[in-house]
Amino acid sequence: MKSPFEIIADTINRHTFIVAGLVLGVLLFALFGASMTSMKTGTETYLNTDEPVGSLLMHYSEMFGSDSVILIIEGDGVTAPAVLKYIEELEVDLSDERYIAGITGLPDLIKSVNRGVLPQSKAEIDACISAIPEEYSGKLLPSGTMTLVSVPLETGYPEDAERSIVETVNTVIRLSSPPPGITVSASGSPAFNVEMQDDMQKNMGTLIGLAMLLMIVAMALLFGHVRYRMLPVLIVFCGIILTFGVMGITGIPISSIVIAAFPVLIGIGIDYAIQFHSRFDEEIRRSSIQDAVKTTVTSSGPAILLAMVATALGFAALSLLAPSPMVADFGTICIVGIACCYISAMIIVPTFAKLVNYTPNKPKNPIDDAESCLLDWKGCDHDPMTNKGTKGSFMEKYDEALGKLAVKIARHPGPLLIVVMMVAIVGFQLDSKVIIDTDEDMMVDQNMPALITMNKITRVMGSTSTITTYIKADSIKNYDTLKWMDEFGSYAVSKHNELTGATSIASYLKLYNGGVLPSDQKTIDEIWNSIPENTRDNYVNGNTEAVIQFSMDDISIPATQELIADMEKDLGWYRMHPGMDATFTGQMVMFSDLINGIKETKNPMTYLGFVLIFVFLLLIYRKFTAISPLVPIVMIVGWNGLIMYSFGLTYSLLTATLGAMTIGVASEYTILIMERFEEEREKGEDTFTAIQTAIQKIGTAISVSGLTTVFGFSALLLSTSPIIQNFGTVTVITVGFSLIGAIVVMPAVISVMERFRPKEA
Repeated sequence: MKSPFEIIADTINRHTFIVAGLVLGVLLFALFGASMTSMKTGTETYLNTDEPVGSLLMHYSEMFGSDSVILIIEGDGVTAPAVLKYIEELEVDLSDERYIAGITGLPDLIKSVNRGVLPQSKAEIDACISAIPEEYSGKLLPSGTMTLVSVPLETGYPEDAERSIVETVNTVIRLSSPPPGITVSASGSPAFNVEMQDDMQKNMGTLIGLAMLLMIVAMALLFGHVRYRMLPVLIVFCGIILTFGVMGITGIPISSIVIAAFPVLIGIGIDYAIQFHSRFDEEIRRSSIQDAVKTTVTSSGPAILLAMVATALGFAALSLLAPSPMVADFGTICIVGIACCYISAMIIVPTFAKLVNYTPNKPKNPIDDAESCLLDWKGCDHDPMTNKGTKGSFMEKYDEALGKLAVKIARHPGPLLIVVMMVAIVGFQLDSKVIIDTDEDMMVDQNMPALITMNKITRVMGSTSTITTYIKADSIKNYDTLKWMDEFGSYAVSKHNELTGATSIASYLKLYNGGVLPSDQKTIDEIWNSIPENTRDNYVNGNTEAVIQFSMDDISIPATQELIADMEKDLGWYRMHPGMDATFTGQMVMFSDLINGIKETKNPMTYLGFVLIFVFLLLIYRKFTAISPLVPIVMIVGWNGLIMYSFGLTYSLLTATLGAMTIGVASEYTILIMERFEEEREKGEDTFTAIQTAIQKIGTAISVSGLTTVFGFSALLLSTSPIIQNFGTVTVITVGFSLIGAIVVMPAVISVMERFRPKEA
């Protein structure tokens, strides 16, 4: 019975044009699927909404967390009558637009203390502002040169309407006529999200374009011995199209984290294309094109599939234990991407060769032939380095140096293994000290206009972040419930210096009642109805749900996490009356939960990656030495921790995947080394000769492939997103470590493991 690889090879040989047509048809269908891809930001990309924290946050966002567009009015004399009149007219123009729930600006506060009339003189305006409590006026008038207008949006507005809302607000601003010296700009979460999506789209195109460009450079420099040297780049491009098609058809969204998957899969996918192309080029030099197709598919196909599955299992650990949906999507897309690149390479290389009647370049000298053999993962049946004319070539020197180094290491493996293991142990210890950062601002270009305006507000007013207490009660209007909200808010602010204030419906009841919380139900109802509905809706939902919004200083994420933990302890013992329950939610709680999620899953993701690959190798090789490829990877994971701590790098949603991703990437190299070693042992070679041959034949090949992969990953360093730049740095280092682990550590591991090999009879 024929194997699937034999069937594929025979089909390509017999029905080349049909296969080519099918490839083209699949690519066209993938392009259609790619047109269905969508971009997503916000809560659902960070937390699983079917878990308690995520479901509560989603409910809070739908009921209370209506986003607001913030208008920033700047200039000298923002409290002048003409400016306030302009702001009032701007509010009227915006209030009629769809999805805008209400508008609150300085004119509204002034009118609330001036019998609903906007004063016409500067003196009257100043007197009204003085009559407004600082905790309210300060939010809309942070300085004498800046005033803010809050434009809250309806709760539950369609996500796809966010862009049109922001564009509408910007259009109204552009068509207005501000007084001389006054500028108006839009900020807030909706504007930030829209610009973040634009930045993501720009980033994705830039990263893919740069990665492909760097691939072209790598092919030109490192792959010149074969004809059609740019074919691997075309193959990877086809793999990307297929990946986008799968994303569109299956509904996997593009997020700020998923974007980073594309340079990763380009870097890994190019290796598969190189391996198939190199093997075919080698086979065509000594056989017919039909035989070359069959040998390439049936020999390289299974071997590269083995390495690809091991890599995919490393990424599978991310999808299974990811602390965030977008990290799970990252792992899924990496698996889909490398599978698409593998299939593209295995099908397109021989099909293309048949269509163009591939003929290899004639070697100008034996050096070219040497390069061809060395790039083939299985090497050649002869030793090209013995040919006349190669003496002194760089390829020969590098190849010879690798072989000599491997033998020296294999003969004395102990000292090397002790040293690298000690370094890894130090790295594991320091890894726990690496800071975890989940700041969303670090996911976008720091020069993004919406981010700049939000930072401007923060500099003037302090942090705009809040910690939210969600309250569920039989009746929010009950005096005991209102009293609890008022007292707990005051208690928390007095205890924690990081908190700057607490606002709830009880705060507004006091404001509208001369600073005293009404105690009888009739007065509560009267004052309740006098509070503007759009204000009430920010703090209550129906008669059973309410929130307390704690404003806070601009502090670090770790400090915020500690603050939330302390407040949760306060909430645990602060007595509530029967029928009432309270818990914390909101964006800051979400980021705090993400940090805990990263801490809890970072190492388990790595361990799961090890287990999955070990079980896979054990099933394939069915002997204890199957653990050999994993030993260098353990070292590499430890080295990564040392480098991250030494360079001051931080763990984020992306770099938290480093351990599992390292296992996936590095396992390909170490497995190929072991495969070649086992092949040489089956030929009857002794341990040291087999190690030397494996390293000489595979070491040079994976050096070229690894360098090419580094070119692909280097595109991440050019991203405008700090989090992706950070990820690019550590992935480039990881690939370098993977090469060292395969070429330097693997010979020592094999040498030690061979001592446990049963003696042949």
